[in-house]
Amino acid sequence: AAAEARARPSAREGTPRATTGPGARRERSCAGRGSTLACCVHGAKMTLHGSVRSGASFMFQTTKSIFCEVGAVKHTGRLLLEEMGVSAKGGSVVVVSDKGITDRRLEIPCFDDLAKHGYDVVLYDEVKADPPESVVHEAVELARSVDAKCIIGFGGGSSMDVAKLVAFLAHPSAKQGLSDIYGVGQAAGSRLPLVQIPTTAGTGSEVTPISIVTTGENEKKGVVSPLLLPDLALLDGELTVSLPADVTAATGVDAMVHAIEAYTSRKKKNALSDMFAREALRLLGSNIRTACTEPTDLGARSNMLLGSLYAGMAFANAPVAAVHALAYPIGSHFKVPHGLSNALMLPHVLRFNSSAVPELYDEILPIIFPDASPGQLAERLADLAK
Repeated sequence: AAAEARARPSAREGTPRATTGPGARRERSCAGRGSTLACCVHGAKMTLHGSVRSGASFMFQTTKSIFCEVGAVKHTGRLLLEEMGVSAKGGSVVVVSDKGITDRRLEIPCFDDLAKHGYDVVLYDEVKADPPESVVHEAVELARSVDAKCIIGFGGGSSMDVAKLVAFLAHPSAKQGLSDIYGVGQAAGSRLPLVQIPTTAGTGSEVTPISIVTTGENEKKGVVSPLLLPDLALLDGELTVSLPADVTAATGVDAMVHAIEAYTSRKKKNALSDMFAREALRLLGSNIRTACTEPTDLGARSNMLLGSLYAGMAFANAPVAAVHALAYPIGSHFKVPHGLSNALMLPHVLRFNSSAVPELYDEILPIIFPDASPGQLAERLADLAK
């Protein structure tokens, strides 16, 4: 799992600028071999820098549209109608979630806005952590029975992973079953329109083409396909303020692992994945403590969600490695939450890998810990994970 160093020529910066939210003005420009993306989120300017070596070749795929705003969930119905063109006539919108959402249904504005715009909403709330195949099959059957025309994943990574599979398997023209699409690039055909609304800042599932399912007693399998990339991701910091500190910490470390492994990956590491990985680590590293100690701080909560999304964009295109490979069996056998199992394995894998590419780890160290000395990444992350 050792990473390999990549030469990085200096880049001349362009000046593209984008602001989130409806009606935002967008400008694009690019100079030389380098590019810069600036985005204003809650008044904080974010700048990404990346460069491409001469002759370098890569492909970068992500979710089609991303709407980031405190209160974004209040616009769900309008966005389905105006931005995605999903008609409110005939069929239902199926929301895939878990029991924790059921008790809060009347407090979640997306249901109100969907009803306001004429959508018939059906809730499937039987998703469990590390969802088994039976949950996927049940959700697909429900979606078919109500003539689902759009799927919304609402919750953590498990709910969003199930929603991706339902959107594909419940499509009227679907000819494959779940067992047919395990692996990379096995899914073929079409899927229903898909929206993802994360309520934790960790998995980044709202921008990845990956879904993980528990098969049997202690085994996990994945479906990886561009068909699973959502059409729209809604980031609303208000949805995460009720998360307890331990969940906030575990999911936040999970997101940091995504960014670290993407940045140091031997496979498919590229200029864009590097850009998003670095910015993810800046946002996560500078906000995780505040999000844990001041849970109602919407700036910290929103930045954690955005950092998680950037980390998801990075690892969806430059895959994770040994930390996740070792964390998955721990989670399956001992029923340890995924974020926690990642936190347990992270320092050990970093120590093992750091001798191969110390320069890569030293590049990201000051992004997370500005006061750290070279070579301290594993030690400092171990302290953070505690």
